[in-house]
Amino acid sequence: MLQDRLPRFPDKDLNTICQPLDFYGANIYHGQAVRAAGDGGFELVMSDNPALTTMDWPVTPEALYWGPRFLFERYRLPVVTPENGMANCDWTPLDGMMHDPERIDLLRRYLRELDRAVEDGVDVKGYFLWSIMDNFEWAQGYKQRFGLIYVDFATRKRVLKDSAYWYKGVIASNGDLLTSP
Repeated sequence: MLQDRLPRFPDKDLNTICQPLDFYGANIYHGQAVRAAGDGGFELVMSDNPALTTMDWPVTPEALYWGPRFLFERYRLPVVTPENGMANCDWTPLDGMMHDPERIDLLRRYLRELDRAVEDGVDVKGYFLWSIMDNFEWAQGYKQRFGLIYVDFATRKRVLKDSAYWYKGVIASNGDLLTSP
């Protein structure tokens, strides 16, 4: 019924867009555990006390293990995580520094899981943290703060959060800081 109303694409466009993929990318912020149900379907496994980000997303580091692993095993393509991170309740304390230990803890947990996926043979080609700076989020406006750099939206002043310094160290050490508490 809708076929007559859908746009027609020229064959040359279809030939262009049907090329084989070089990698598979998926934004991974959290996951949901499931288990097989008696009826052949599945049921959700609920956590007793989930930690939540300010987006009310559960903190589930294992999602950055199982997500890339599933994609790699299914499609046999390298995997990239274009977005991963958390929204946090950030504000400037009296000392003028930006302390965000929850973000550091979350990133350490998630990146350890991604490292475990690599150790188990998943071909991970990239990981991108969302986001370098606090920004405008489409559905949330300026309410949620995902960045490693705090942005005062009124003055445009920017302050590196503790997580920015920590992540710089993770990059410089090629991940060695992930194993320290």
